[in-house]
Amino acid sequence: MSQATQDSPARGKSPLRYIVMAVIAGVIACTGYFAFGGQQRVPDATFTLLSGQKISTSADLKGKVYLVNFWATSCETCMKEMPEMINTYNRFKGRGLEFVAVAMSYDAPMYVTNYTQTRNLPFKVAMDDGSVAKQFGNVQLTPTTFVIDRNGKILKRYVGEPTFAELDALLDKALNAA
Repeated sequence: MSQATQDSPARGKSPLRYIVMAVIAGVIACTGYFAFGGQQRVPDATFTLLSGQKISTSADLKGKVYLVNFWATSCETCMKEMPEMINTYNRFKGRGLEFVAVAMSYDAPMYVTNYTQTRNLPFKVAMDDGSVAKQFGNVQLTPTTFVIDRNGKILKRYVGEPTFAELDALLDKALNAA
């Protein structure tokens, strides 16, 4: 047998073998990341409330359980879910839940202010210039709601209206955690 025959691709030195091994290693790494290290942290973001007051995730909301809900007055699903969001907040605020409703940058400030006042929204309402949505993973679809625990870990991201029984159970567990 010649040297060329011994080093042939049939003997396992094929570039395809290395590609397959790299893909397998990538799958294992991704699985490990999502199983153990994929816990997303809340970004260091600052919200500008309708009052002009600024609150931040790193200072004002640190150590608290809270929701961040991206919404728009032009979003039909947002308008449909808002009464239930109010009910959710009212059920849990006595246990320490905080809530920031972030109006998207394309929403007219006068519409947001009008909606907030006429519906007596009981939680904090912020106007976004686009930077907060970007910090939260480039949020573009509304409603998008994040549930954040006391340690700044994002427990859940809902795109669209949440299943409120599931949201209640998640909030209950997060608020009961020491």
